[in-house]
Amino acid sequence: MTEFCERLAITDAARAVVDQLRARHGALLFHQSGGCCDGSAPMCFAVGDFRIGSRDVCLGEVHGCKFYMSPEQFQYYENCHTTIDVVPGRGASFSLEIPLGVRFLIRSRLLTEAEQANLRPVGVGAED
Repeated sequence: MTEFCERLAITDAARAVVDQLRARHGALLFHQSGGCCDGSAPMCFAVGDFRIGSRDVCLGEVHGCKFYMSPEQFQYYENCHTTIDVVPGRGASFSLEIPLGVRFLIRSRLLTEAEQANLRPVGVGAED
């Protein structure tokens, strides 16, 4: 069985916020916003409260939450490793963490050649 390199990670602080939100809202997903409102930020929604586009790219799963972005935005992130983090402050989005006084953000770095050679394939659409 092949051990893939993952495109996504999550910090312990963000994991704790996801746990709080999951306890309140149930199953969750992330969608990387495309620049509206709070710039480009990961937004967290209850599954069913955000409609994933048929062309949206699923980069994988982090702490039980699928993570999506538009195919156009994925062109910028396809060679990056992305870590979901959380910082104090109120974002200007519709993401579930906003009432907690924190906001999710991503920290990205370029993938190494070795990582790129063994990346988990991405999925397309909501059925991944």
